[in-house]
Amino acid sequence: MKNQDNPSQETLEKWSKDPDNWIWGIFYYNKEDKRILPPKKNASIGNTINFANRKSILFMIGALLFFAFVIFSILKNK
Repeated sequence: MKNQDNPSQETLEKWSKDPDNWIWGIFYYNKEDKRILPPKKNASIGNTINFANRKSILFMIGALLFFAFVIFSILKNK
């Protein structure tokens, strides 16, 4: 058995498909999963944020601040 710092691909898929790791079916929350952007239940749709990982929350806040800055810059120059 591999340690939890480097889980197998099978474990990662199991975590993504486990309904207990999804709040209301849309918010992924798994403290064992260290990935910032794990795949959604249907991986072909894209990725989601692991709300149990602090780095994911900081990534999301950073992305929102970046887009707010871009919008602010565009509106300021009009």
